[in-house]
Formats: sequence, C-alpha cells, structure tokens
Amino acid sequence: MRLGRARGTALAAALGVVAVLGFQGAANGFGTDSPDENGLARYSAAGKVRGPVPGKVHKLALKPKGTGKAVLAQQDTKPFGLLGVTWTDPGAEVKGSIEARTRNAKTGKWSQWITLEQAKANLDGKRPGMRGATEPVWVGLSDGAEVRVGGDAAALPAGMELALVDPGSAGDAKKPGDIKAEPAAFAAPADDPVPPTPAEPPTTPGPASTAPKPEIVSRVQWGADESLNNEGPIYLPGAKIKAVFVHHTAASAPYECSESAAIVRGLHVYHVKENKWRDLGYNFLTDKCGTIFEGRQGGVDQPVMGAHSFGWNSESTSVSVLGDYTGAGASAAALDAISKVAAYKLGQYDGDMSGTTTLTAGATQTNFFGKTFTEKQTYEFKTLSGHRDGFNTQCPGNSLYPQLEQLRTSGPAARLKVTTVNGDAAQPGASFQTSGPLTVGFDTSTASSLVTKFELLVDDQPVATAAGTARSASTSLTSGSHQVQVRATTKNGKVSTSLAVTVVAEVKDIKFVPVAPKRLMDTREGLGVPKAKVAGGTSVTLQVAGGATGIPANGVTAAVLNVTATEPTQSSFVSVHPAGTARPSASNLNFTAGQTIPNLVVVPVVDGKVSFYNHSGAVHLIADITGYFTSSGEGATHTNAGPTRLMDTREGLGVPKAKVAGGTSVTLQVAGVEGIPATGVKAVVLNVTATSPTQSSFVSVYPSGTDRPGASNLNFTAGQTIPNLVVVPVVDGKVSFYNHSGTVDLIADVTGYFSDSAAGSTHTNVGPTRLMDTREGLGVPQAKVAGGTSVTLQVAGVEGIPATGVKAVVLNVTATNPTQSSFVSVYPSGTTRPGASNLNFTAGQTIPNLVILPVVDGKVSFYNHSGTVDLIADVTGYFTK
Repeated sequence: MRLGRARGTALAAALGVVAVLGFQGAANGFGTDSPDENGLARYSAAGKVRGPVPGKVHKLALKPKGTGKAVLAQQDTKPFGLLGVTWTDPGAEVKGSIEARTRNAKTGKWSQWITLEQAKANLDGKRPGMRGATEPVWVGLSDGAEVRVGGDAAALPAGMELALVDPGSAGDAKKPGDIKAEPAAFAAPADDPVPPTPAEPPTTPGPASTAPKPEIVSRVQWGADESLNNEGPIYLPGAKIKAVFVHHTAASAPYECSESAAIVRGLHVYHVKENKWRDLGYNFLTDKCGTIFEGRQGGVDQPVMGAHSFGWNSESTSVSVLGDYTGAGASAAALDAISKVAAYKLGQYDGDMSGTTTLTAGATQTNFFGKTFTEKQTYEFKTLSGHRDGFNTQCPGNSLYPQLEQLRTSGPAARLKVTTVNGDAAQPGASFQTSGPLTVGFDTSTASSLVTKFELLVDDQPVATAAGTARSASTSLTSGSHQVQVRATTKNGKVSTSLAVTVVAEVKDIKFVPVAPKRLMDTREGLGVPKAKVAGGTSVTLQVAGGATGIPANGVTAAVLNVTATEPTQSSFVSVHPAGTARPSASNLNFTAGQTIPNLVVVPVVDGKVSFYNHSGAVHLIADITGYFTSSGEGATHTNAGPTRLMDTREGLGVPKAKVAGGTSVTLQVAGVEGIPATGVKAVVLNVTATSPTQSSFVSVYPSGTDRPGASNLNFTAGQTIPNLVVVPVVDGKVSFYNHSGTVDLIADVTGYFSDSAAGSTHTNVGPTRLMDTREGLGVPQAKVAGGTSVTLQVAGVEGIPATGVKAVVLNVTATNPTQSSFVSVYPSGTTRPGASNLNFTAGQTIPNLVILPVVDGKVSFYNHSGTVDLIADVTGYFTK
C-alpha cells in the first residue's frame, strides 16, 4: 500500500507535502539468514506452515525531549522483523519527521536511519481503540532499536510508542484451534463509505472468471493467526470489482523470498494490533519472486472489501508488491503476478485490464497529481490503477508506477464472451438448441493483433481453431447437452476462456444422399457466382442448399463437391469452408501456374453456403456436387470396405486389360463384388488413380447408364500419375470411367459404400481441424516421413472426435516439401498396408487429396514410399454407428 499522508493542513498544503512512503534506498546491513535457537533462519520458511503462527508485539515508550521532539534511546530488544510508531489520538498528526534505525541480530551492525511515514486514519472505518500510526517497515531479523522524532516546534501527540513485531517462524506454528479467539470487537461505521454489515463467508464459489485463477498461497499456508480476525469479512456493496489498485509496501530492508510469508504475517499483525483494523489491509500481495499471497480474508474468489485505497475501497480490489519500488522497478516475476491477479479478478466481472472504469468517490481528497475528488461524485479511472491515481501518495513507487502501462496489455484476452449461437444473441449461462450444426460468434476487447488464436471448446475439448482476427467458429454436435466456450490465446502465451453457454443438440442420423454429378459453380461462365477469376486473397461464396440448386434448403449438414482449379496465373492454393465462418489454415487444392487440378471436398454447410478462398494470383474455379449429408431422415448409411482394388487396366482386373483410349469409357461392376452388397448400394467411395497417360487429359467417373457429366475427377499431363477420391452414385450396380484424350491406365480402389442398410454408419461434421503436421510436430513427431516408413496418428478421442464408436474419418491429406518423386498410402493402423496410393507427387510438389478411411483401433497410418516428405492431415468429419 504505503498509504501516506493526505494534504490535510494548511502547512502541508503550503509546502506541497506529498507522502513519500518509504526511505530512499533500502536499509543496509540486514541479514536474512540469522539463525534462531534451532539453527534455522528465523523468518525463512523451512517448509509448509501447518497451523497458525502467532505473532508478538513488543512496545517501547518514546521519551519526550522538549517541544516537538521525542526519542527512544538506542537499546537491546527482543527479536523482531517489522516496526512502526503509534500514538494515542488517531486524528493527531506528527508535524516533524519520525525516524528509526535497527540492529541486525546476526552481524550486530546498525542500519541507516529510516523515515517512517504516517498512515491514513480511518482507512478501515472508525473503530474503537484506534491509534495514530506510521506505516509498518520490514527490517529483517533485528534485536536492537533507536527512534528519533522532531523537526517542528508543534507539540507531539501523546502516548507515542515503538511497536516491534515478531511475526514468528514456521516452527512456532500451532495446531488449528490452539489459539483462542477473543470476543468480537464492535465495528463502528466507516468513512469510506459506510461498509455493509460483516458477513459470513459465502457458501458458494464466486463468479467464474474468463482468466485462470493463479496459484495463491492461502492464509493457512502463510500461517495467518485467525484469532486476530474475529469480526468476519466485508464484501463490496455492489458485489462487483471494477478496478484493481496496485501498491508497494515501500520502505523495507532487502529480503529473501523465503522470508515473504513472515513479512505478510508481520503486516497482518501490525494492521490488526496496531492500526486496529479488522484484518490485513491488502486483498493480495506478491513478492519479488512472483509468489502470490492471499491477503484479507473472505475468499480469493469473492469481492472482498479491503483497506488499501482511501475513498475507493468499495468498488475495487488490491495487490501490493513487497518492497520499495521508488528507485528501481519491480521484477518480471512480480509484474507477472500482478497481471495474473488483475486478470483473474477483473475477469470475474467482465473487466478489461487495458480499459477504463467509473468509480464513485467515498471521500473528498486530492491525488498525487493534484486532481481533486469530491465525495459521492463519479470519476474515470484506468481499470488497472496505481494507488497514487486515487490518493496523495507516491505509492506504488516512481519506478513501479510506469510499469503498469505495459501490464495493461500483458494479460490474456479481456472481456472474452460468446455473443451468438447459430445467429441468436447469447449470454453466459443461456441455453440453446440445435439439430447438430453449431456456429458460435464471439468477441473480445483485446485487439486482434495481440491474439494468436481462438479455440471453440465443447465440453472442455477444443473442436475448432480460428485465427486471432476471427469472430466465429463452427462445428457439429452429437446428441445431448453440451457446455460451449471459446478460448483465446494471446501472443504472450496467456489464455482466457469465456463463460459457458449450454447447447442441447437433438441430432438425427446424418445420412448421405448421392446425386448425379451436377455443376453448381463455374467462374468461367458466371454459374453460381460472378463471371470472373477469383483474385488472390479473396473468396467467392456459393449457394449449395436451397434455391435453384435442387438440393434441399433444410437439413443439409455437408456437401460433397468435386472442386477443380484451372488457368491459375501463379502457384497458389484454395481453401473451401462453410460461409460465414473463419477460414481454416487447411488447403483443399494446391497448384502451379497453368495447372488444372481437381480434389474432392466434404465441406460442412451451416447456412446453405460455402466459400472458396484463393491465396495468390487469379484462378478459375469449378464445383460439381455429387451428394450431400442430411439430417432429414432420408439417405444412405456408410459402410467401410477395403481398401480393396476393384479395377486395374494394367492387369485386366475388373475390366479388359488395355489402356483407356481417348473419347472412350470402361464400365466397372461394383455391386456384389468384394463384399459390396448386390442390392441397396447407393454410392461407392473410390480412390481412382490415372497412370502412364500419353498426353494431357482428364477422366470423369459417373453412374453407368447415365449421361456423362461435364465434370472431371482427375486432370493430368503426359507421364503423370495422380489419384483422386470419388464418391460416385451407383444406378445399376456399375460405374463408368471416361478418358478424354490419348490413352491412360486407370486403377480404382474401394474404401467404402453408402447403402440403405440400417447397420451402416452415419456422418458427423467436425472442423475443418488440423490433426497432423509433421512440420510442427502436431499429432506425430516433428520430422519428415522417411522413405519406406510410416507415421501413425491418433484420431479417435481427438479434437471433438469420439473416443469410441468411430468407424471412419474424412481427412484432407496434403504432401509438401518432398525431396523426390514418391507416393503416400493412408490406411487403418494395425492392418496390412494396401498397394493403393492416396497421393502421388514429384520433388518439390505440394498436393492434397481427400481420404475417407476406416478406423480400426482409433488410429490411422501414413506410409511414404521414397525420399522424405512433410504430411498434413485435416479432419472434416467422421462416421459412427
């Protein structure tokens, strides 16, 4: 605190007196390791305190020495660690200086003279037995004292005494209950303003905070003698903390952090026994090592009213740093402790550590800067303020005070809150309902430039991640009641978490409805979106459900799109994501200038629309829908099959042994083959690979017996090998493969099928969320995957995916930075690696491909054939029974 003098007299006003609150520079010659009778440092914590530590106060009367002077002759004393001077009349003022010096108990050396500053009267209300007093000063273990008072002709107050406080050591601790409490004293009304009646400690926790509760040394742990506190705590009249005042304890000897608990005990004893306060004045204290101590009793999670900032106690809390910070600033550890306490307490009441607040003055007074406050008038304060902002004192020191400015931006994201749930306004504790899709809007008063990321939490588990500039995130929920929050991580690494809202999901089985491939978007023709290439750094948004698309407006949870990039002006990538949500870091297509490349995308649909973002240059985009997932009750369930090779034109498997000529098709029987049912199959999931093409061309896969669509599923150049996932409807049990030009060998591996079987799995959207990145060590070790080796990724129980019951996952897998031409196969962990490839690439190429992969033991494996390569996997959904 260092509560210093207010300007209350004509003399003080004329001289411009300001409470210095501590001598300039610490007293010298004080040791911290003086042994007690047990050979231990008397005030150093030897271990956890296991009970209250009773302190002792020794009093020595000062002897008047003429008008305006008094002394205590240099003399031996009982051991003590903290001192102050008191007098009978609390309203009396000592016009001259009060100085003391002490003798180190170990070295026998005397300190320099220490100036003691007078404390503000009535800081804890007008109370019986009050005495005038100076601020307490920590001097370390001492056994001698000397005092001199003088410098003014005015008469000194009567009854001046030197109070020497021995805060006791851990070895003095008594068992709880050994120290008997005296009868409770009557608490007279206070001036600042009238506090409410003392209350029993609350039986319920205080408000939840958006900032984490820091580790705090409790009163029990630092050995508070609770027999001194028999009146009960007082709580803020408005039950809301609006500001945090920062103090320092000022004039003190250098201390070791092992002594901090003893210093806190000394302050406690002095405030109660000498100041006659109901308890220790500060709400929280921290030492130079960053250890935080619980101050005034009543609960660290409660709005406890302290005695720390005259005129402002009724709407604030406090944290005081042990030591004098007039000449040097506080340590980084102490500053971090202040930040943690302030963020936690303000986060309980929607406060912003970098913001401002309005406080009502409880007294008429002037602050350190000459600003006058009038009782009962309101004034604007910084939410994190120094003591000097509200009172005429140098506290918290000329060096600590300017450090508060950096603290105001050093906390976690402030005022973080959920603002909307699926478009409806939200308040903490509110309840919402959904059929499964969930889009959460959120906000924070912290600048986006200071935020690294936001995470959407469902039942304490992160299910989606968004950039620091984002203000929404999406996922899909399973049936049941869920607690939904948003967590923010700032660039300094600190974390805050919004208060929760409840979302009750009633999710019907999400089934798949295949449709004949239909073109919904073509930027070359202005189909679905304006006729223009998509410029770098911009997006186009496409209506996929409702309207003229032929896809139902309601119940659609995700769309299956074959997306093609063509005529790009430079190397770039495209990300496809639900419209209105934060763009994920994942890419769905990667391409170089002039390249045409398709990829299958399963994209969640929240408002019936999806967006397509292009990173660089300009590119034409095409999107063909091949099916959608719906909660309407219709549709097909998914069943894993394979991976099993159904077709290979190189070997005559499934079709004649011959390359597919340009302008021709081959037709493959899929129903009734390799475990696929003969009837009831609505669509098959095929990984189709083109290899050994003689010239640039494309391949279209479509239901046999139907008109061939204009869409392509694979685009390639001469000599290239490239795979792509295809979800193709099955009409007569067969599918057809059309090659446009030249000749090419085609391979098809089945990984699953959709049917009308009740035994199949249903789909749930998640993400897009990154599960694996070998460049960063996400999900797997941080290292490229070497040729001939595999890495295995846990997918069940991760990022919102259930721990059990998962039958298959939908992953967008990207290979990047390969050192040579190779391929990657993705397969269920614990099974034999198939011969099929999911990605084929050349040195230096970046290429993604969608994979719908069975899950056997909760994990999937990624095999690289040659060279080394970085692999990335983003989940977009999963299938469960």
